[in-house]
Amino acid sequence: MTSPRVNLLDFDADQMAAYVAGLNEKPFRAKQLMQWIHQRGISDINDMSDLAKSFRATLLDKAEVLSLPIIKDEHAADGTRKWLLDVGAGNAVESVFIPEDDRGTLCISSQAGCAVNCRFCSTGHQGFSRNLTSGEIIGQLWFAEHLLRNDPEAVRRIEKYPTPGWEHTGRVISNVVMMGMGEPLLNYDNVVSALRLMLDDRAYGLSRRRVTVSTSGVVPMIDRLAQDCPVALAVSLHAPNDQLRDQLVPLNQKYPLHELLDACERYLPFAPRDFLTFEYCMLDGVNDSDIQAKELVRLLKNIKCKINLIPFNPFPESGLKRSSAQRVNAFASILLDAGMVATVRKTRGDDIAAACGQLAGDVVDRTRVRERAVHDADIITELPEQPIEWLKKLN
Repeated sequence: MTSPRVNLLDFDADQMAAYVAGLNEKPFRAKQLMQWIHQRGISDINDMSDLAKSFRATLLDKAEVLSLPIIKDEHAADGTRKWLLDVGAGNAVESVFIPEDDRGTLCISSQAGCAVNCRFCSTGHQGFSRNLTSGEIIGQLWFAEHLLRNDPEAVRRIEKYPTPGWEHTGRVISNVVMMGMGEPLLNYDNVVSALRLMLDDRAYGLSRRRVTVSTSGVVPMIDRLAQDCPVALAVSLHAPNDQLRDQLVPLNQKYPLHELLDACERYLPFAPRDFLTFEYCMLDGVNDSDIQAKELVRLLKNIKCKINLIPFNPFPESGLKRSSAQRVNAFASILLDAGMVATVRKTRGDDIAAACGQLAGDVVDRTRVRERAVHDADIITELPEQPIEWLKKLN
């Protein structure tokens, strides 16, 4: 029986070097492979013209560059683009590209589904199937980068790749955020391997400041990330106290706020910026009162941070509503008046369900969350106008 071919997208620079050494090839071949695959977007080993014919023959027998098949490609009215990508066995994940004047941001998934099950996130309501491999994670960037590079209408950024002499005018994707489907720090090893490729000058050469990992608060992995691959960190906070956060972000029951904020303070000296970002989804009547805004100020007053207020993007299973624009602005004003840095995130791509919290993909659920949600749906029907009471009753 022949062994399955390895996917070269699964290897970061060190792993590629070890793989090439295992084939008894010289070390510079690993660099060549990295550039052909990641910088030039070549998947056919026959097209890697400066590799020795004997090396190409070996690779054709043992390896491949396997990206994710596209199931659906959707375009939003505001220019946002969403791809549904097949990861096999009935699972599909979503990636989103958000073009803006000063940057192009790609939102990447790390898991098929999510086991954290935050109450306001559509992904969690799909359940959880499995972690993505590092090749499936970086494959989302590989696919989008080289697809968009050939799009004549895509805006090129002024940043150049570090290797001179290439025949393109700049990059389309300047920023990457691990904010798609899944909790990145619960797929730690594969995510870090993909992050290293994003940062590597032989691959995508992104700045640490332009790569962001968003976490719901996996405290031990925050500490590991600070040592292994410190990039920009965004923390999904969404509540100013443990009682409410236990309801909205169930992971808080394992890592309560004092442990999470201590980990954030430990991360700051390693962060590429001198602040962290806290994400706060604005839920009508749940976490958006003046009292809660003042409580949030007290909670974060000793941490150098930016608070990103996110208008909730509704989906039917949540039973929750978006805070009004007036309420969001009033909440933001309290933070700003207290000297905090606060912004309101602009909703992008909501007409194709590509906005924050809306990514759902297609998940073969191993956690039976949908089955267990039948009872929860009855509660939502009973209490449609009382989301905070519904949250208490769910637990």
